[in-house]
Amino acid sequence: MDCSTIYVRERGSLRRVSDIVLAQSEPVSSCRRTNPLVLRKEHFIFTYNAEGSLRYTTKSLFDISLLFVADNIHHVDSLVGFPEQIGEKLFATAEENHVFLNVDISPKALQLFGDAYGEMVLGSLCLRNRFPLLHERMNDIKTFHSLKSLDLFGCRLGDDHEIFPHLTSSSLACCLTYLCIGGNGLSDIGLQRLTAPIRMMKKGLDCLQLLDLSYNPISERAVRYLTCLPKLQNLDLSGTGLKLCSKLKTSMFDLLGLLCSEKPLDIFDHLQCKTEGWAEQVVNQWETNGLQMPKQRKMEESRTSALHFFGRQKFVREVLNAAPFVRESYEEDRGDRLQFYKAAADSRMSEKWPPTKAHRQDRHSRRYITKRQRDSEKHDRSQQPTKRLCSSAFSAEDMDLLNSY
Repeated sequence: MDCSTIYVRERGSLRRVSDIVLAQSEPVSSCRRTNPLVLRKEHFIFTYNAEGSLRYTTKSLFDISLLFVADNIHHVDSLVGFPEQIGEKLFATAEENHVFLNVDISPKALQLFGDAYGEMVLGSLCLRNRFPLLHERMNDIKTFHSLKSLDLFGCRLGDDHEIFPHLTSSSLACCLTYLCIGGNGLSDIGLQRLTAPIRMMKKGLDCLQLLDLSYNPISERAVRYLTCLPKLQNLDLSGTGLKLCSKLKTSMFDLLGLLCSEKPLDIFDHLQCKTEGWAEQVVNQWETNGLQMPKQRKMEESRTSALHFFGRQKFVREVLNAAPFVRESYEEDRGDRLQFYKAAADSRMSEKWPPTKAHRQDRHSRRYITKRQRDSEKHDRSQQPTKRLCSSAFSAEDMDLLNSY
């Protein structure tokens, strides 16, 4: 096992495993502990008895095996079929050993667990105003393909961010229902790019029900890009370039079938949005590790020093020192609050709907009929005035529409 050739007996036959280097144990003074399979300090549980004497017991073979597999998780091909109880313990062991802090191993390990256990690894992710974490761990975040809720408020995405293809990927199409991308400087062009794959290929964000676009410089023109979302039920456009008026209400209902809410919707308070899943502590480890910047070391070579100054640490330092976008309180932004919702089917007739295209056409037809009646009155003065159009001339749908006003 000292990094030499490894043979594995499988199904009664012996085969050779190549290109596998097992994780080495930390160097210790005793020569008997250089073998990774020899019991190490992590294999014992230290306790004290009632008299204060130190006692230690050996961990079970199962726990020792978990530790060994967790240290070499990047060599595991698949966990599909393993019970979720085993997977959860293995994930917790890898987390305790800080396996997911290694940028070379973490994406593959998270992908391994995600393929086997889906949303149990991470079903909800909240990165609200945590843009340094998003930029530092982009490759790891892209491995989460079973997210139901994703909050990227104030993460400075702009109009062309690398996470956009992941948001519209087929892997998230069947599970993502809550998406918050407010406060990211997203304009009409950015929203057009974000929804382009959906509008062209009809794939992506098929189950999205709530979308938060607040505090982005978008206009009424960008609303038509949202018609590709078939199940959209709640939309927040507060703090954007849109102003509440009858024209906007009409457009929102004609294009999306949404009504403007007079009261603030509780679903947009973001109080229930949080990170949930096995990887919750992993995300916290990423943030804690990113805030602990390594100390600057003196370097003799000028070229190495210049690369260190203009390289990664300078970028991270600027990102950490930049002030995030902070949403104003409810009392201050009450005038800019603009939230829409889709009413239930059984309560639509009791709502005060904005004038639709059908209503405008009906109103135009009634004006045309009234005008013809007046012309007929002028043409034939001897006849009695024409009575008002009988209600039987309207269809059942027209009557329902008229009764709603």
